[in-house]
Amino acid sequence: MSALTVKRAAPASARTKRIAKAGAAVAIAGALTNALGYLVPVIGARQLSSADLSALATMAGLAAIASVPGLGLQIAIAVHRARNGAASTTRISLITAAVGAGGLLVLTPVLVPLLDLPVLYPLLAALATVPTVYAGRRLGEMQGDQRFLRLAAGMVVLAVGRYGGLVGALLVGAGLTESLIAGAVFAWVIPPALAVLCRSRKPHVADAIRGREILAACSATLAMLVISYADLLLARYLLTPDTSGAYSVGTVLTKGALWAPQVVTVLALPRLAQGSTRALRKALLLVAASGAVLVAASAVAGSFAFRVAGGASYAHLGRYAAVFAATGAVYALVFVLVNDRVAKRAKWAAAPVWVACGALIIVCEFIAPHTLTGVMWSALGAALLALALGAITGRSKR
Repeated sequence: MSALTVKRAAPASARTKRIAKAGAAVAIAGALTNALGYLVPVIGARQLSSADLSALATMAGLAAIASVPGLGLQIAIAVHRARNGAASTTRISLITAAVGAGGLLVLTPVLVPLLDLPVLYPLLAALATVPTVYAGRRLGEMQGDQRFLRLAAGMVVLAVGRYGGLVGALLVGAGLTESLIAGAVFAWVIPPALAVLCRSRKPHVADAIRGREILAACSATLAMLVISYADLLLARYLLTPDTSGAYSVGTVLTKGALWAPQVVTVLALPRLAQGSTRALRKALLLVAASGAVLVAASAVAGSFAFRVAGGASYAHLGRYAAVFAATGAVYALVFVLVNDRVAKRAKWAAAPVWVACGALIIVCEFIAPHTLTGVMWSALGAALLALALGAITGRSKR
């Protein structure tokens, strides 16, 4: 091997090591984030009644949907920064956080009777939404700059702030209301902690990010989160409290398969913003492989998975574990396609997802039986529809 070849190989090797190190850090942070999120229903299943468990799962779904602008903010800022360089993000971030919490407040009069919730619960979710959404500013800046080690630390800060108060209160035996209060108050540690972590001396060299960029990313992310939680909310609406509580345990597997490969999308997004089709192919391949492993594991050890997720009383539902995991695995692929379309500034990036979400609602309400399996199979069908539409529209744009 010539000296020139060695010199060229060294930087490539160093880059591979950096990517591997960054990927490992983000993967660990994502695993910790998911673990803390899973602790909420897992501990709740052991501390609360089935009715309160269903309410807790419903609140988790609402909080996740209300926090979607934060993920949209992160994606938009990361894409803008990867394309154009550093820009001012303070004002647009504050507005986005206010919109996220305000939307939940506006919908509270509808949510309370529809989902049979005390009025205090959506108000507490709105209180926690502000710092959770605003966190997207700092995370997006670090992601766009490809400072993945700091991003990983920021993900941990967000997870601890988002779930720490709620998990801690449940562990000491607090009731559902007290736990939700603790979670809402503790979430306010997030903004100052991220401000310290994300310190940067980069001057602003690009125009400020525009509202329509945030709106496009938020719309796409909202569609993804709505459809991934729609079956849980439909179960709460259509099924008995006990059955919807059991369904919420199954969705722990769905969320696991959905978020387990998130590291791939996090690392790929800056390159997707720069138009790399190779990055898209690799991302889809890695996410598909992750989903296949998780679905296979769920098929083999379904009862064990339900026992871990909700306790021994739910182990008899193990035969459905692979279906719940498959739904999450398919949604993970859809999430990659959605991020790619947002990064490439495609119009109506989330249209396939919204179509599938509408189909899910119609099928669950008017066609499928109002049973656990009826909602479960409808959710998998909606996921496959979203993937098919996303692949077709993505191909047509190339």
